[in-house]
Amino acid sequence: MKLAELAALCGFEVSQGGGETVTGFAIDHRKVAPGTVFGAFRGARVNGEDFIPAAISAGAIAVVAGEQAVVEGAAHIADAEPRRAFARLATPFFAPFPEQVVAVTGTNGKTSTVEMTRQLWRMAGHRAASIGTLGVTTPDGSVATGLTTPDIVTFLSNMSGLAREGVSHVAYEASSHGLAQFRNEGPAVAAGAFTNLSRDHLDYHGTMDAYFVAKMRLFDEVVGEGGSAVIALGGDWSQRACEHARRRGLRVFTVGEQADGIGLLACEPTRLGQRLVLAYEGEQIVVMLPLIGAYQVANALVAAGLVLATGGDASMTFDALSRLQPVRGRLERAAITSGGAPVYVDYAHTPDALEAAIAALRPHTAGRLITVFGAGGDRDAGKRAVMGAAAVKGSDLTIVTDDNPRGEDPGLIRAMVMEGAPGAREVPDRREAIAAAIAAAGEGDIVLIAGKGHEQGQIIGRGNETRILPFDDVKVARECAGTLLGEK
Repeated sequence: MKLAELAALCGFEVSQGGGETVTGFAIDHRKVAPGTVFGAFRGARVNGEDFIPAAISAGAIAVVAGEQAVVEGAAHIADAEPRRAFARLATPFFAPFPEQVVAVTGTNGKTSTVEMTRQLWRMAGHRAASIGTLGVTTPDGSVATGLTTPDIVTFLSNMSGLAREGVSHVAYEASSHGLAQFRNEGPAVAAGAFTNLSRDHLDYHGTMDAYFVAKMRLFDEVVGEGGSAVIALGGDWSQRACEHARRRGLRVFTVGEQADGIGLLACEPTRLGQRLVLAYEGEQIVVMLPLIGAYQVANALVAAGLVLATGGDASMTFDALSRLQPVRGRLERAAITSGGAPVYVDYAHTPDALEAAIAALRPHTAGRLITVFGAGGDRDAGKRAVMGAAAVKGSDLTIVTDDNPRGEDPGLIRAMVMEGAPGAREVPDRREAIAAAIAAAGEGDIVLIAGKGHEQGQIIGRGNETRILPFDDVKVARECAGTLLGEK
């Protein structure tokens, strides 16, 4: 497609030329080839406008940038919101996309919800995929991306590739960063979901209200006209989310206690999961959910709500809930110690998520609940002591260790966590901390290893000095439990 034709299709004017053929899009000047449209955005640490000359030298035929940017030797598509303009321009280039697309936002539960939605669709016979923290999960396998919401070029390329592979249904995670930076624009979104909101990313957003506003772009702008909003009830934030959806004219479908979409009437822990009594369209439905934890119930109901809101069969959907598989690193049972204590790994890295993970395991704990966790560096420092308090409040033994220190002193990070965790043990080395927790666990106890979940490495340093050391909580837990079995 010619540049001028593509620009006109999206309502933009080309400052010069326009007869060139567009061959691709890039936001990294090192990935520019002849015919590329380059996106030059101002970021927190890097100003993309500094690389405009290099991009043009590499063959960029147009630059999407702010109105004051200097562009010489290529067309300048100027816009006050260049990220949004770039996304609009790239969308028709990468189209077509899968027919049915839904998106999930919230502080916790996004990964589990999109994966559960994919599973429910798959069990209904659809070729379905999910995009998020775990990567791109397709009917044929999984490819890691490393970001909850990939950059807009990767996102659109992934969506286009899935469509070419015959995938008809996609659920993706819409993070606050991704929504604020227009990283998941383009494909028509039939339904959006809101799981919950608790403290996270305030180093970026500043306040909880600003954080919430970023999340609400999903309902305010991204979900298509006449679409649906699936909302897990629970607190003021969910009520405010309902208000945003209603103002937009979306169909509001709530799940949880007192919900008018899927009501949760009762929840009883069982040895391997939970027995749920649900209300839907005037009927009571019993589901044996093979997952533990109240928040797993919420995630499963949101996933079911997304399927139903987009035309799924109710009977088939509720039946499929009983066959859901655990999501990698989300209350994943990694090992059983020589004394019979199960060891769970969870991605919980916020106070609310840590509290929820502990609460999920407590009903299944006959003895002590032992929690191992840390806090990441170069992230919201204000949540560290709060996480420590949540851990010691809900656990019988708390071990504070390193997570991903990144560019910070890990000792200082642990000290901030320990301020809120009186009585906790401090074991700096994460492997040693996991080994200590497993060694301390006896019959009836449960071990929770929180913070990293599915991650395969430990991030140390920042910028050009960043190193990722191989580290998998699940693998390490199995190795430590295996060592103990050998010693016995």
